[in-house]
Amino acid sequence: MNYFAIDLGATSGRTMLCRVADGRISIEEVSRFANPIIEVRNHCYWDILHLYNEIIKGLAAVARQGIAIESIGIDTWGVDFVCFGADGAILSAPLSYRDPHTAGMPDEFFKTIPASSVYAKTGIQVMDFNSIYQLFAMSRANNSALAAADKILFMPDALSYLLTGEMVTEYSIASTSQLLNPVTKQLDEELLRAVGARPEQFAPVVMPGTRIGVLSPEVQRLTGLGAVPVIAVAGHDTASAIAAVPTADERYAYLSSGTWSLMGIETAEPIINDFSYRENFTNEGGVDGTTRFLKNICGMWLLERCRAEWKTAGIDVDHATIAAEVAKAEPFRSLIYPDAKCFANPTSMLDAIADYCRSTGQPVPEGVGAVARCIFESLALRYRQVIEILDDFAPMPIERLNIIGGGSQNALLNQFTCDSIGRRVLAGPTECTALGNAAMQARAAAEVKSLADVRAVIAASVTLVEYNPTAERNTWNSAYDRFLEITKKYNN
Repeated sequence: MNYFAIDLGATSGRTMLCRVADGRISIEEVSRFANPIIEVRNHCYWDILHLYNEIIKGLAAVARQGIAIESIGIDTWGVDFVCFGADGAILSAPLSYRDPHTAGMPDEFFKTIPASSVYAKTGIQVMDFNSIYQLFAMSRANNSALAAADKILFMPDALSYLLTGEMVTEYSIASTSQLLNPVTKQLDEELLRAVGARPEQFAPVVMPGTRIGVLSPEVQRLTGLGAVPVIAVAGHDTASAIAAVPTADERYAYLSSGTWSLMGIETAEPIINDFSYRENFTNEGGVDGTTRFLKNICGMWLLERCRAEWKTAGIDVDHATIAAEVAKAEPFRSLIYPDAKCFANPTSMLDAIADYCRSTGQPVPEGVGAVARCIFESLALRYRQVIEILDDFAPMPIERLNIIGGGSQNALLNQFTCDSIGRRVLAGPTECTALGNAAMQARAAAEVKSLADVRAVIAASVTLVEYNPTAERNTWNSAYDRFLEITKKYNN
């Protein structure tokens, strides 16, 4: 059968045609398009109508080829949402999680409900841009869209609504909001009211694999398709990606590597205790009621922002060139803490890295190779820091790290990570999010029966690259000690 996977990231989107046959799954890109942040009057927005139109164009392209599709699924980045009026109209372009209006909002909110109580209810890592603080900021600013909102839908649910006319709140995407209780698997009413929202403003929570509805008559006309079902897959892109990890056992940690790096383990129940609260780990929803116990780490955002600045300066470097320049740069000359607030959305990432190095008494990296090496080594050391904390939480030994997503193609960073953590690394698949999206559609169609079957189909369809620690382990140990000292100095 053919399945249509819509995979929307924080910088670009894709539509994919996926086929499941003979115990294997294949994917073919139908379309790719930009998803830029639009800055207007000191706010950062997403252009949801642009995304909707690109989805329509992708569906129409499949229809023109005469390809019958079994269903459609949408996954997106987390936390952001759209306000709809009582007439079903979009009230405002949705704010982006990169918008500065949430700066300082967690501390303000914790004056109403203490941070420990919020974590006890949700088990979610405190990050300024979580939906809870976005809503709180909007309420404090008397945001007109929020005040008039009849329904608030998270991004994949909003797009599914535009396709079908049916409203749901998919569980995995809702879990990123810091408004959902992972035990009851429902939005917490006390938290909703504290941010100026009402429970009735949200559609019913549904689990991954639920059929939302079929394409509306209007969408059928626009695309040339019939009444194709739309499935609530794991709507958060990381949840779809983790569903596609090709593993047959639990003795692994995952690293979903892209704009963000998300490192964690999969557990049957949420882990919410004083230790997880102190370490600021998050419990997000997965497939079959599982929990993705993880840490959000600033990932390739660091490098991509630098690449944009280099390009503006007339230095347009691809990933192969960057790898070659890194290989020539001096190892461990300068290290940064990737999750420092100064790297969240600076005007200049190059300046932010330089300022960090100066403030910690390190040489300022200059040139493509030195800057990229600083980023790669620092990420690899941060991954070690996080996986060693995960060791204390995991109910099983963590024997290997599975790196998935676009970053799994970065062979140099993968080897750095392997040497840093001192464990075997398996890299791939690159297209894990689309694969997980399509596999959940196949499961909804009863073409596969379980999460284990999903992973077995994907394992049979992809080739992984294996990395093993090199003789550089002692060097990495010394660098790790220095990394901890530098980051401790900065954070204090």
